[in-house]
Amino acid sequence: MTNMRCSRSACRGVFGAAVVMVPALLALFTLATFAPPSYAIAAGSPMATPTPPPDALPPNPAIDARVIGYMQKKFMIADPSHIQLGPVVPTVMKGLYSRTIRISNDRGQSVGATMYTNISEDQMILSQLQGQMYDLTKDPWEKVDPKLMHLDDRPTMGPATAPLTIVEFADFECPFCARAFGTLETMVHTTYKDKIKVIYKNYPLNSHPWAIRAAIGAECARLQNPDAFWDFARDYYSSQGSITVKNIDDHIHATAKRLNLDTATLDACMNGKAAQARIEEDQKDGNAVGVGSTPTLIVNGVRVVGLPEEKAFDWVVNEQLAAAGGKEMLRK
Repeated sequence: MTNMRCSRSACRGVFGAAVVMVPALLALFTLATFAPPSYAIAAGSPMATPTPPPDALPPNPAIDARVIGYMQKKFMIADPSHIQLGPVVPTVMKGLYSRTIRISNDRGQSVGATMYTNISEDQMILSQLQGQMYDLTKDPWEKVDPKLMHLDDRPTMGPATAPLTIVEFADFECPFCARAFGTLETMVHTTYKDKIKVIYKNYPLNSHPWAIRAAIGAECARLQNPDAFWDFARDYYSSQGSITVKNIDDHIHATAKRLNLDTATLDACMNGKAAQARIEEDQKDGNAVGVGSTPTLIVNGVRVVGLPEEKAFDWVVNEQLAAAGGKEMLRK
């Protein structure tokens, strides 16, 4: 079993939209955790444009567009107009410049940050994010190599020919995984019908005592009937509040009987090593691609931590669909 523990922000629902890290700078959002209180602006507050200081550099629309485009992808902000850049101002250190950044949302909330950069603005530090360096010359998506993951013979939802694949690393005891499951089902069967395929990877966490047993039960059910896996997932997620370590096997047996599975075969599988070995392989795959909390979604290679707000997630999906099949794919 993996040694990763359930992250407070991803599995326990602490701190609003920081739960999902998308968009990572909004709604008392990740930046607000590090910014002084004066940076956070309440909903409905006017966003006045300050007068540029006398030493500010002349505007450079091309560089501004590149910075905004990078930040939109890096922090998964659906609307680029929600990113406002202040003027570039020299600092006391030669060759180092600063500018303010303000990110807003549809609810009228906004949060501010300070960006430090070189003159060409191809490197950036956001001081409110613990001084992390960003290289604007690199792909902000930081796509995951699918070769790092075992994707064959896994639970799959949606057509094999779908142009977009979402690999989901999830835990049956995680409440945000339950929310993600409902969202993904709707996308596969309704919103993006025939365009999305979901591949499920088990990533049970040590902090969830019955998650590993639930994963083994669902995997053994899948080996009898592939469709049964999704019935098990639906049952687990809808019954999270009543499942315990003591009754998880009873719950598995009840679901198996309802689905007319052979319980003797199921028990033999659950007591064997093959199902657990496959789950451990999924966990190793998750570690290899940087999974640290659940749910983590790999959208055609783009890592999305948590469940984004609807507009942001739709934007990521549409961007990747367009990349996979061109604009015509979105019209079909």
